[in-house]
Amino acid sequence: MSRRNNQSGFSIVELLVVISLIGILSTIVFASFNSSINQYFSLQREGTNFTDLAGQSNRIANVLRGLYDIEAANQNEIVVYAYFFPNDQYASRVHYYKNTANTKLYADVTPMTANPPIGTPITSKIKTYTILDNYTKVANVNLFDYLSSTGTTLPAPITDLKTIKGIRVNLAVPAGIASKDQSVSVQVSLRNRKTNL
Repeated sequence: MSRRNNQSGFSIVELLVVISLIGILSTIVFASFNSSINQYFSLQREGTNFTDLAGQSNRIANVLRGLYDIEAANQNEIVVYAYFFPNDQYASRVHYYKNTANTKLYADVTPMTANPPIGTPITSKIKTYTILDNYTKVANVNLFDYLSSTGTTLPAPITDLKTIKGIRVNLAVPAGIASKDQSVSVQVSLRNRKTNL
């Protein structure tokens, strides 16, 4: 009987080297996959934020475009009489403003008993709506700019609200992966404004 002394196989060192290489390659693949997934979700969030930003800026523009009158106007807030919902029977008193931390944009909507100048606000039915819950303030950019009949920006404070013939709404949301905030600016002409109120 003959014995085999030459047995083929792997030594412990060879197995450890192969296991280590598999571990290193698995770590690299997992890190790359994880980074790609995180980037995808971040880009998706950014796209959703911008879609929301564009939609809300158009919504505000539609409300302001059909306003009856302006009660108060400054760089960070505006109070108007307008239809907040298209199917409302009467215009409402709509107050757009941001919180003190510059992170949220709100609208207080108070229904009216009739259209201005006859109607009065029903203060017991006031509702606050969050327009943007991820608003950000861009340096040196006002939330609202008020325009004259020639399209130039009116200097603040505006003493005669009847001189406002247009409004520029400037909204922004914080950046995700991008290096700067996403912003939208919408300009509204007030040609149909009721000037006899």
